[in-house]
Parts: sequence; structure tokens; C-alpha cells
Amino acid sequence: MPTQTKAQVKKPPKLYSGARKTARATAAISQGAGRIRINGTPVEFWEPEPARLHLLAPVQVVGELRDKFDLDVSVSGGGFMGQADAAAMAIARAYVDQVRGSEIRERLNAYNKYLLSGDPRQAEPKKFGGPGARRKRQKSYR
Repeated sequence: MPTQTKAQVKKPPKLYSGARKTARATAAISQGAGRIRINGTPVEFWEPEPARLHLLAPVQVVGELRDKFDLDVSVSGGGFMGQADAAAMAIARAYVDQVRGSEIRERLNAYNKYLLSGDPRQAEPKKFGGPGARRKRQKSYR
């Protein structure tokens, strides 16, 4: 069995997670040419367009850093905007950890404070007496 030197051993990419409502995303970042794939598909083919633009927001904020790294994002659960939010969070966390500088973190926080910390809002559970969480049956006995 041949021996491998340190230069030949390829390290696995580091994983970063993001979540929004019931959507979960995991981003793997590695050195590359700026390619971004969502569930194995290039991001240019991801639909609908408003969700794609929301997903690419951290990439636009970091600017020139995009051309140095490749991103593979896997997303599951939730709806298309929840998935876009979760993927954007995973991408933003990956860029911040790769650069290890406070400038990128400050730029992302100035753009949207939920890109790194997450949005705590959740759907409220349904209660008895009506069709939803807060709406109740109307009374009409007056």
C-alpha cells in the first residue's frame, strides 16, 4: 500500500448549518472558482427567482470573496422561501468562518441581522374553538 504525503490527503469540507421555520440547510465550502450548487443543481437554475435572489444576498454582500470558494448546499423541509432563508444563513456562516475577520461579519449584520443569528419566529399552533391559532367563531346573539 503506497504511503500518502500531507499534500496528497484531501481534507473533507467543513459543514455549516442554517435553519428557518421547518427548513434545514447544510453548506459545504471548499477552495474553488465561485460555483454554488443547491441540492446538486447550479444556483442559476433554482426557482422561483425571488427566492434565488434572497439566497444569493450573502454572496452579493461578500463581493470578491465569491470567486475563491465553491459552495455545495443541501436544503430540505419547509417552503421555498424558508429554504432560501436557511440556505442564505448557511452560506453566510460559511463565508464568515472562512475569512475569520470581523469586516465580513459586520457587513452581513448591517445588511440583515438574521443572516448569521437566525429568525426566531415560528408558526403558532392551532387552538380549539376556531380554524386557526387566534381566530375564533363569531358570536351573533346581540
